[in-house]
Amino acid sequence: MSIEVGTASWTDATLIKSGRFYPKGCTSAEARLRFYAEHFPMVEVDASYYAMPSAANSALWAQRTPPGFTFNMKAFRLFTGHQTEPKFFPPDIQQALPQTGKKNLYYRDLPPDIVDELWRRFFEALEPLRVAGKLGAVLFQFAPWVTTARRDHAHVAHCADRMAPYLTAFEFRNASWFDDRHRAWTLAFERERGLVHVVMDAPDVTTRAHTVWEATSARLAIVRLHGRNAETWSGSTTAAGRFNYDYSDEELEQLTLPIREIAKRVDRTDVVFNNCFEDSAQRNALTMIRLLNRHDPGSASSGGGFELT
Repeated sequence: MSIEVGTASWTDATLIKSGRFYPKGCTSAEARLRFYAEHFPMVEVDASYYAMPSAANSALWAQRTPPGFTFNMKAFRLFTGHQTEPKFFPPDIQQALPQTGKKNLYYRDLPPDIVDELWRRFFEALEPLRVAGKLGAVLFQFAPWVTTARRDHAHVAHCADRMAPYLTAFEFRNASWFDDRHRAWTLAFERERGLVHVVMDAPDVTTRAHTVWEATSARLAIVRLHGRNAETWSGSTTAAGRFNYDYSDEELEQLTLPIREIAKRVDRTDVVFNNCFEDSAQRNALTMIRLLNRHDPGSASSGGGFELT
């Protein structure tokens, strides 16, 4: 049973601009990743949501991190039901995209051959990390409008089928997935498929899925902390604005108890800070490491990993 603490992204623009995490002179992509990996044992790759990842980058990440370091890779936005502008597709595929006359494309808009090619390239990008033993989970953060309706559920199941046998995590944003009617059904679906349930700490607003402290895979649990800024959760036009939140030490202390409890049920628990505004995520993650270490003195391994005793 172990707990690994990290952040969503190590290259967020506001983080770099703040100048408060990376030391002076740490300006290259390689230097930043190496410095990050000195402090944390895992990271979530968010860039793969915005654009199709590449095997070349994955190979570099594997080379630049120490043994035991893991990457959780976010699925490409098209796969998770999000609107996708043509510019986010690989250049050669852009030329073959259907001309719908609309600004955005959705998964259902693409012909099967393009869909198959996108999946092929996504798996190709995962391969260097998998071979190096550094691929954690692939995270599907489904769009807020992906509900339990039949068509949406069929797409979610389709993604689960495509991802087998990769360790795959699903984060549902729409409230329908964990309302009183569907909660047990959703958890059963995840367990039957071997999917990792994502525990989401986020603002207390009625439009989002409930926070459910459950584990559906014996291999992994993921706790993603998005901050608790209700005013900007759905109103901000930028990710930085939406996740502009600094957890207090008291809030983090309160979270250590359910984190430790869920960690007893799985082989590994990833605690990922997604409040990516300036250095908030990194500071909060380091505080969480300190708090967990206080509860289990001497159990911390190098880089913020913990073995529960």
